[in-house]
Amino acid sequence: MTEHHDIRVLLPQRYPLLLVDRVLELVPGESIVTIKAVTGTEPCFEGIPDGAPADRYDYPKSLMIESFGQSAALLWLDGREPVEDDDSTLMFIGARDYRFTGAARPGDVLRHEVRLESVLADTAFATGRTWVGDRLIATVTTLTATRRPVRPAA
Repeated sequence: MTEHHDIRVLLPQRYPLLLVDRVLELVPGESIVTIKAVTGTEPCFEGIPDGAPADRYDYPKSLMIESFGQSAALLWLDGREPVEDDDSTLMFIGARDYRFTGAARPGDVLRHEVRLESVLADTAFATGRTWVGDRLIATVTTLTATRRPVRPAA
């Protein structure tokens, strides 16, 4: 199990965009299971007026995809030696056939099950599902990420 303080070492994202709380399972180079607890104090729920309909508290799908992508990055980066003076950055390229079949709200815990399908040069392809308890709320057929050099500003 990887705790939040270890995740902070591996991923460059910080509050409020670090969206993985814990790694539950990791099979190097194959799969990862992570969790993200959704709370009512997240910035995405700020400004919702009292009495708003319950669906106003649906966790944004864009953040769910980002959380899934960060989980995939943890799987991809596992076991790699840190590179000194690395001038590259991880980039989310896209997700194809990301289907939502449910929603998450404050108090729910997202469980991402990610499988690394292939790595070609500096590009990784992953698939997976997101659950809240025993309820499947999302599937992704292909998530693509890459590592690219950071170019200095001209």
